[in-house]
Amino acid sequence: MTLFLAIAALVLTSFPAAMFLANLRLFQCLGTDDKPPSNTDANSAPQISVLVPARDEATGIGDCIQAALSSDNVMIEVIVLDDDSSDSTAEIVTGIAQSDQRVRLIRGRPLPTGWNGKQHACRQLADAATSDRFVFIDADVRLKPDGLWRLMQYQDQTDVGLLSAFPHQITGTWLEKWLIPMMHFILLCYLPFSRMRSHGDASLAAGCGQLFLSTRDAYRKAGTHEAIKQSRHDGVKLPRAYRSVGIMTDVVDGSGLADCRMYRGAAEVVRGVLKNAIEGIANPRLIVVFTVLLLGCSVLPLIALAVSVAERKPIAIAISTLALVLAHAPRLVAAARLRQSWFGAVCHVPATLVFVVLQWIALANHLAGRQVAWRGRTEST
Repeated sequence: MTLFLAIAALVLTSFPAAMFLANLRLFQCLGTDDKPPSNTDANSAPQISVLVPARDEATGIGDCIQAALSSDNVMIEVIVLDDDSSDSTAEIVTGIAQSDQRVRLIRGRPLPTGWNGKQHACRQLADAATSDRFVFIDADVRLKPDGLWRLMQYQDQTDVGLLSAFPHQITGTWLEKWLIPMMHFILLCYLPFSRMRSHGDASLAAGCGQLFLSTRDAYRKAGTHEAIKQSRHDGVKLPRAYRSVGIMTDVVDGSGLADCRMYRGAAEVVRGVLKNAIEGIANPRLIVVFTVLLLGCSVLPLIALAVSVAERKPIAIAISTLALVLAHAPRLVAAARLRQSWFGAVCHVPATLVFVVLQWIALANHLAGRQVAWRGRTEST
C-alpha cells in the first residue's frame, strides 16, 4: 500500500509538471527580440480603443489611464465607463479628460435584468469605441508603453479574433501569494496549448478577464458581451463565445506587457475566488475530477512521503520525494519565469488545499442559493 501511494503520487505529479513545461514555451510566445519602431509617424500608427469598465475605482483609475496614455506606437483613445460609482471615480476621469482629449468618460446605463454589471459595461464601451480594434482592461491593470503594440503585432501575425494576456500579477499579502498564481498553475498544467491553437473547439477556450484584445468584426460575430451577459467569468466565457461561432482565440503571457494587483488582502482574495468559481472548477461536473487532480498532485506526495518514512520503505521514500519535487516544480519555475512569489511556490501544498476548499464552498453556496457580492452587487442587482 505504501509503494502504491508513492507511485500514485508520482503519476499524478508527473503529468501536470510535464504539461507545464511544454506549455510554458508556447505561453511565453511574445518575445522581446522584435523592437517597436522608433519615430513612427503618428498618422500611420495603428488605432486602438482602450475600454475600461469602472465601478468604485477611485484609488487606481488615474494610474490606469495614465499608463494607457503612455502607450507607444499606437493611436489611442481611452474610454472609461462609470458604472454607478459611489466614490470619486467619475470626477477623476473627468479631470484627466479635460487635459487630454484622448480620454472620454461615459455614464453607464441602469443595469438591465439578467445582465452582469461588467458585461453590460463592456458592451456599452464597445458601442462607444471609434476604433476597429479595442482592448478591454480592468481598472487595476497598468499597461507597459509597448504592451498594446506587441499584442496588436501578435494578433496580426496569428489572425485570432480575440487575444487575451495574463498581466504580471502583483501580490502583497500571504494569501494573494498563495492563491493568485493558481491561475497560471491550472492554465499551464491542464490546458494543452498546442491543441488549443490548432483546434477551434470551444472546450479549449481560455483567457484572462483582465485584458482582452478584439477586432470589432469578430466581437460582433461572437455576439458581443451580450453572449455572456449573465456570466461573471468572462475569462472563460468570452473566448468560448468566439470559438462557438468559429472564431479562433488565444491566450499569452503578458507579464512583460502589463501589471495588475487583482486583490488586496485575504478577504478580497476569498470573495474574488468564490464569486465566479461555480462557472469554473466549482461546476458540479468538474469539481470532483479537479479535486482529485489538484490534491493528488500536491497533498498526496506529502502524505506518501510521511507514510513511507514512518514505515521505513526506502524505495517508496525515493519515489515520494521525487513526486514532492515535481509537485512544486511548476510553481517554482513560474516564480522564476513569470516573476511570481517564491513564498507562494514553496507553500504550494497548503495553497492548493485552501484553493480546493474554496471551490467546494463556492459549490455549497450555489446549491444553497447564496451569492457572493462584489462591488456591491450579486448577479444583476
